[in-house]
Amino acid sequence: MAFTYFFRDLQTLELIIEHLNTFISGRSNIKIWDAGCAFGPEPYSLAILLSEKMGKFSFKNVKIYATDIDISNQFEDIIKNGIYPYNELQRIPTEILKKHFTNIGNEKFQISEDLRSKIIYKREDLTKLNPIGTELSLILCKNVLLHLSAKERVDVIKMFHTALSEGGLFATEHTQKMPEELTDYFTPMQTNAQIFKKITK
Repeated sequence: MAFTYFFRDLQTLELIIEHLNTFISGRSNIKIWDAGCAFGPEPYSLAILLSEKMGKFSFKNVKIYATDIDISNQFEDIIKNGIYPYNELQRIPTEILKKHFTNIGNEKFQISEDLRSKIIYKREDLTKLNPIGTELSLILCKNVLLHLSAKERVDVIKMFHTALSEGGLFATEHTQKMPEELTDYFTPMQTNAQIFKKITK
């Protein structure tokens, strides 16, 4: 789904980062996968929040892989250029907006080069079950799973499990429950959000 905006579901994003910061402490290679990124507000929101929380020195170790099936062939250019209309940025606090965005006119803002360099976009169909890599610290997949069949959902989450580091985190939409057949693959980290930690099998 292409509909999204910056800082959407902020409470969940902040909880994810709270758990992630504990997991990645001392790591020099931090890989995050936002699966189903639409045209970029979610991975960029994650990057903004991480940069604010981690500080410049630690944040330099972060790479966020943003993927989407993108049948429109438009998402890559939008994400690469990082230019968004103001109406999609209104939930961002003013001081954060001024720090990380430049007003380029016509009610449009461009995100900083420092943050743009952290996002690696790739067109990807999750049902092909090809992970973008291994030893990932976090996989965030929200709206996509809602549109898969029950079997596809199980297969995709198993693929995520394989791609994560030991103890890595998986987060999804708050309405999306973990399939019963996968309860021994992950342990829940929150009672008020769908954030899970990988169980090594």
